Amino acid sequence: MIFENQSNILEPKAYELWMEGDYERSAQLYEQVIVEEPSQISSYWHLGLMRLLQGKKVTAKITWDAVRSKLEREENRADTGDLIDILQTEAIRQASLENYTNVYSILDCVIELFPDQLDEVLNHTIFSSNFPQNDYALLHPMLIKLLDYKKNQGSSNFLTFLEKFLDFFPHSTHTIDWLEKLTFENIDILSFKKLLLTKLDRFIKNQVVSTDIIIKYAELSLKLEPHNLSVLINLAEAYQRIGLFKQSIEVCNQVSIKSSTSLEHQISASYLTMKSLLNQGGAWQNSYETSLDYQRLMRDLMDKDPPLPLDFLLGLMGTLSFPPYFTDTPQNTHEFRSQFAQFYQTKVQAALAEGVKQDRYKSSYLGSRGNSLRIGYLSSCFCRHSVGWIARWLFAYHNPEKFQIYAYSLRYQNDDLQSYIAERVFKFHDVSRLSPIEIAKSISDDKIDILVDLDSLTHHLIAPVLALKPAPIQVTWLGSDASDLPAVDYFLADPYVLPESAQNYYVAKIWRIPQVYLAVDGFEVGIPTLRRDQLGIPDDAVVYFSGQTGYKRNPNNVKLQLQIIKQVPKSYFLVKSSGDQESVKGFFKQMANELGLEDDRLRFLPEVASEEIHRANLSIADIVLDTYPYNGATTTLETLWMRIPLVTRVGEQFASRNSYTMMMNVGVNEGIAWTDEEYVNWGIRLGKDAPLRKEISWRMLHSRQISSLWNAEEFTRNMERTYQKMWSNYMNLISN
Repeated sequence: MIFENQSNILEPKAYELWMEGDYERSAQLYEQVIVEEPSQISSYWHLGLMRLLQGKKVTAKITWDAVRSKLEREENRADTGDLIDILQTEAIRQASLENYTNVYSILDCVIELFPDQLDEVLNHTIFSSNFPQNDYALLHPMLIKLLDYKKNQGSSNFLTFLEKFLDFFPHSTHTIDWLEKLTFENIDILSFKKLLLTKLDRFIKNQVVSTDIIIKYAELSLKLEPHNLSVLINLAEAYQRIGLFKQSIEVCNQVSIKSSTSLEHQISASYLTMKSLLNQGGAWQNSYETSLDYQRLMRDLMDKDPPLPLDFLLGLMGTLSFPPYFTDTPQNTHEFRSQFAQFYQTKVQAALAEGVKQDRYKSSYLGSRGNSLRIGYLSSCFCRHSVGWIARWLFAYHNPEKFQIYAYSLRYQNDDLQSYIAERVFKFHDVSRLSPIEIAKSISDDKIDILVDLDSLTHHLIAPVLALKPAPIQVTWLGSDASDLPAVDYFLADPYVLPESAQNYYVAKIWRIPQVYLAVDGFEVGIPTLRRDQLGIPDDAVVYFSGQTGYKRNPNNVKLQLQIIKQVPKSYFLVKSSGDQESVKGFFKQMANELGLEDDRLRFLPEVASEEIHRANLSIADIVLDTYPYNGATTTLETLWMRIPLVTRVGEQFASRNSYTMMMNVGVNEGIAWTDEEYVNWGIRLGKDAPLRKEISWRMLHSRQISSLWNAEEFTRNMERTYQKMWSNYMNLISN
């Protein structure tokens, strides 16, 4: 009688139970297989693995060690090597099942049994893009063990591992605690410092970790190099991001004292000081004086033309966005900006010479591209941001038969608005972690015909990408005033937002869209969280509102606003402002006291959970008072959509004419002021004339049916005609 070998039946069943997660029964079957076939080495490896997955590490090692010793005596290395393959494969499988405790158990065994194979296993498990990077309760004990193990292996091995470790797991305070406790006896301290400082700079530039963690890294770096000016600058910037403006200024002062010979660090300290002072409120004059000093330093930079670190150079154009907050002198602003932009573009193109080829268009674009144009939009604001709320309508209405739309996002937000935009374009590309060359190459590889920049000077990566000229036609629209980079061909405006004389000092050609340079179909409105009785405001009071960033709190404008409140009986002023809230309160109260206005007529509002709630809360106001010399933009649109009368002071520069163009487009002249005196007079008149306010509100409601400002589809068609005309002009130019 012939008996079938039971191992042929038991082993597949053991494997099946293993895959089902029944490790106990699987182990029992593997034990039976070993009885049947004691020479089958793989069964011992699998039996030990089942015990390990049950949490019985000692039992697993005993099972393996007995066999490994025998095989090593017999010099049968091949069978011994099978175990590491089994462990690696199972570690990957357990990671895919999100059984991370089992992954760590396997890694623990690999450290002890196959240390030379550890890196290979790590690359397929922990150092994998699919591995979660935030479960520190489970993860960190293993990572700390790995770090300790690598440290004991020697300097070079440790630093290589540490670099990868910080790339994947920079987020936790546990990591920093461990780094602080390091003894540097067995590692290259200079290389360790260099690595840590490099990572800190990347964390700052790319915002890959929270600001409080950045501060901890900066503080640790300063312990290693207490006089490192770059680290001090990073620390000052981190303080600024979380609203610790006084601390930021103190650190900048240290840099200024220590950097008498370093133009690079003087510029950085001056710029951050200016921003912190603006955010504080009440320090406007100091901030203005700092801005003048900053401009002097930038002129010195152009004159002396010293060698500059690439990252510092690339971010310089983004620091030129602040003059419009201080003065309404656009000719001066643009003359200086254009001088620096020419200097900057030359430097960037020289530094990134291996980047995008400048002459490729003549060969690749001369032929017909058919009826479809490729339009690329570049921005950090494809998300719940004031620019995103407006730009989304273009993506909703673009004609896909005539325009292939690409979006290059400098910020990964993954919110509902970003998803909305991503779903409506041909390609949505997250470029937030790419270098300027990589971003430009992506745009060039996509053969974009017209690249539309939505951020201008408000994001540090925009200018270097545009300077590389990755598209034959480059346009700035919406987010800010023109950068004056020579590589930008057009700046989009309308009949009102720039005066006719503006072309005299703009580098880019001003292309005026009919009626208005932006449009929306409307805004989502939530449920209000503000009531007058909650704020101690009587029902018959007149409520004024101003909600802007601290940057826009010009003392002269605030004085005009408070004069209005003082002269309108039973009026209250609601102030909502980002920045240092206590400083803003102190600033407004001091100004009120100087004017003889009781500060109990002021109310200071906190931030709210969403833009929808903010819009709903606008209904508490009777009149909104705009800022000058830097107007509201999206905030003005929201005010008009909520049908609230607005008082705006019109100036000469782009930033002081946004509200003007919007009010003209809804057919409301009441509240448009061309002088400070008119601003105050309109504020008083609207406060005292309730029937006029009601009539203006009715006109705003009616405008929803007839105004181009509220017709995003019509506006999109205007933009598309603009793109087609730009392309036609370009093709005629290169054909001649």
